[in-house]
Amino acid sequence: MASDKRRGPQAVFTVEMSSTRETEDLGEKLGRACTGGEIIALVGPLGAGKTCLTRGFARGLGIPEGNATSPTFALIHEYRGRLPLVHVDLYRLDTEAAGHLGLEEYLESSAVTVIEWADKLPAQLPRDHLRIELEHRGGDRRRITLCPFSAGYQKLVGAALSAARHHGTPSA
Repeated sequence: MASDKRRGPQAVFTVEMSSTRETEDLGEKLGRACTGGEIIALVGPLGAGKTCLTRGFARGLGIPEGNATSPTFALIHEYRGRLPLVHVDLYRLDTEAAGHLGLEEYLESSAVTVIEWADKLPAQLPRDHLRIELEHRGGDRRRITLCPFSAGYQKLVGAALSAARHHGTPSA
């Protein structure tokens, strides 16, 4: 598992999903647990479920179904719900271009900012964030590893996993 070079996560929680609906439901629970200003860094290969998880975040933030789609061509989409959602997709950018995108305004805002392909801008991520690593396991199955980089994000993950009735396995 990749880790933040500045320091490690508070804990690591791993959950197995057997359908896209379960992946979206986990995103919804995480979105409902958000209070504003969260930075969510999604990492995983193409087809791992990053956009699916983001659709769930949107639902949890009260954004109407079907509004949150992959912003691959626009790079950044903003949505209004209970809290604003900023959805960033860095797929088409290399690491250097991603670093010059100017995300600071979003990263310092009260919006929930979800960044797909966040591994392309490790230096720009704030120290405190939630890194979510998605791994395709065949069919609709996914392994999702949640790495909270602060006690606040650990609390958010705990609340979401409890609400989703998933049991994360904390590890160091």
